[in-house]
Amino acid sequence: MTLGELLEGVRLREELPPKLAAVSVAGLDYDSRRVENGFVYFAFAGARVDGRRYAQEALQRGAVAAVSELPRLPEFAGDWIEAEHGRRALAQASSTFYRHPDERVRFTGITGTNGKTTTAFLIESILRMAGKVTGLLGTIEYRLAGEARPARNTTPESLDFMRFAAELEQRGGTHLVSEVSSHAMALGRVYGFHFHTAVFTNLTRDHLDFHGTMDQYAASKRLLFMPEEGPAPEWAVLNADDPASATMTPASPHGVIRYGISADADLRAENIQSAFDGLRFDLVWKDSRQPIASKMAGRINVLNILAAAGAGLSYGIDLETIGRGIAACRAVPGRFERVDNGQPFLVIVDYAHTDDALRNAIQIGRELTKGRVITLFGCGGDRDRSKRPLMAMVAAELSDFVVLTSDNPRSEDPIAIMNDALVGLRRFDTPHAMEPDRAKAIRVALGEARSGDVVLLAGKGHETYQIFKDRTEPFDDRETAREVLRSLGYAV
Repeated sequence: MTLGELLEGVRLREELPPKLAAVSVAGLDYDSRRVENGFVYFAFAGARVDGRRYAQEALQRGAVAAVSELPRLPEFAGDWIEAEHGRRALAQASSTFYRHPDERVRFTGITGTNGKTTTAFLIESILRMAGKVTGLLGTIEYRLAGEARPARNTTPESLDFMRFAAELEQRGGTHLVSEVSSHAMALGRVYGFHFHTAVFTNLTRDHLDFHGTMDQYAASKRLLFMPEEGPAPEWAVLNADDPASATMTPASPHGVIRYGISADADLRAENIQSAFDGLRFDLVWKDSRQPIASKMAGRINVLNILAAAGAGLSYGIDLETIGRGIAACRAVPGRFERVDNGQPFLVIVDYAHTDDALRNAIQIGRELTKGRVITLFGCGGDRDRSKRPLMAMVAAELSDFVVLTSDNPRSEDPIAIMNDALVGLRRFDTPHAMEPDRAKAIRVALGEARSGDVVLLAGKGHETYQIFKDRTEPFDDRETAREVLRSLGYAV
């Protein structure tokens, strides 16, 4: 493939000289350390690192040219190509280099504030039950034809996305399920990609440190359904119970499935029974009814299951197979995950790190117990400060006891983060404790619990680390909870 062929359709500020356009390309990358002879290097200006600083290193490793939306730095001695948008250029070039795998592998994208991970796991389970060879890209892990790989980002860079899709196709894969974050769409990581099915879960306050306003946040989500470049998805699966769905409908989709608990949903749940051992309800679609049994608990997971069922229907999968796929999907790591050491109270670890997600998690806990709900939570550093008091208000309003602690403080002072949240906590008279050391805070929460209570450890979920200003330390809420429970005399 020549450089001209690789960049065909990419908006460049100047036309490629014929000699440069005829240069052969062996690969492409945005990380100078991975550049090899014959590669094209894409230089991005990030929040912390300017990729142009590494362009000369890429050239020395054998790069034939560098592509960026920014002008060259004086020390760069090679061919410099300016694109109108660097990440969009990479997305288009990646698709071209890997021969457009989205034309053969069917992509399913899930976006929304909460529920993306659970919905992705459910959809993949349904597809596998239907005999499909699948790939999964998401927050917890990547999976390629059954092989688990560590996740680098919720939605990887376009090059990694297309490389993954091409490898999946080589292994006989037919369907790729991906969480699609608002950051990914705003930055252009999935620019021009063709999604067969796009799923919307919900829209609540989050990531305003990046997007600025809720309108801009919603606009980023909307790009999955109404892309600036490339075709709209063939199917849109939308949450009928969320008003934001009205703005997500593509102009001319092949089909729209609106799911929900409300009566006007196309795909809905009836006769819902929720207990700690899971959910049971009737899935109603047109004139058909399918009994659903899931190990997942709580009303919010009814919506996640409906969203996944809608995606299954978009691929023509029958209701009975959808039901079996849902039943086969066990608890998602860090999503209302139980820690059981034989103690007489429930201990739950959940990734909830927005006020809406925290509300949902506490409400599930309230549904499952006649005792108290004890909530431990913290707020992430270097993230939207405005949601900190909102999370604290939810915890104080719905819990019987609150432990305010640290999450991933990053470059911020943990005490300062806690003080931001304390403003909301003090609006209620709920008994509470403050402990910045998360391990000690977990001990406080579990030590407070009595028989029949629910203890919710919220915020970190599946994460196995804690990020501080100058270091990242191993930390797992689940393992810490088990250690504390053992020290309290509870052991399976």
